[in-house]
Amino acid sequence: MLLLVGVALGLVLFNAGMVVGPLTPTVFFLFMLPPIVFDAGYFMQNRLFFDNIITILVYAVIGTIWNALSIGVSLWAVGLTGIFGYEVSLVEMLLFSSIISAVDPVAVLAVFEEIHVNEVLYIIVFGESLLNDAVTVVLYHMFEGYTEMGIPNILAIDYFSGIASFFVVSIGGTLIGILFGLITAFISKYTTSVPVIEPMFPFIMGYMSYLTAEMFHLSGILS
Repeated sequence: MLLLVGVALGLVLFNAGMVVGPLTPTVFFLFMLPPIVFDAGYFMQNRLFFDNIITILVYAVIGTIWNALSIGVSLWAVGLTGIFGYEVSLVEMLLFSSIISAVDPVAVLAVFEEIHVNEVLYIIVFGESLLNDAVTVVLYHMFEGYTEMGIPNILAIDYFSGIASFFVVSIGGTLIGILFGLITAFISKYTTSVPVIEPMFPFIMGYMSYLTAEMFHLSGILS
């Protein structure tokens, strides 16, 4: 339904002669991604999520990194046979694999809700899909930086800094999210008598949390 609505709106805008700007990474990361992640996090079952946080992190972090590395190395090895018709470096393959490793199981979760599967299975799949986005964004920016630097210019310290940045970006984004969550809770404590503007604060503070994390090059998704 979402796809059909999007196509319908696109046709209306196109036939009306309205020019819609191209979908750039900046537009996607700053305007389209934040409300999607906010919606997923706001309606998440917190108790189930944190009860199974270790399992979710294993799938989201270790599993996603394994997917990205195995797919990238496998495609690079296939490319050595010349089947692609041109040479692609290992870093470029890893950059591509970091993009396709972010799996969004929307259809699977919809089926889970319909057949009422075990709630633990549901929250593991849902939590993994939420956190693996953050992992793949970090991997993407790291491999993007390596690609821009060029393989001959990459030093050993650059690999260590990439690994360290993964933890800094993830933990830093989470801490900013916690900070803005506390601020939002404090503000909403004094806005219960103003129901007109009270619902605005979760949206505003959630978006400000995302922008603040991105401003410091941290994970806005985790934030």
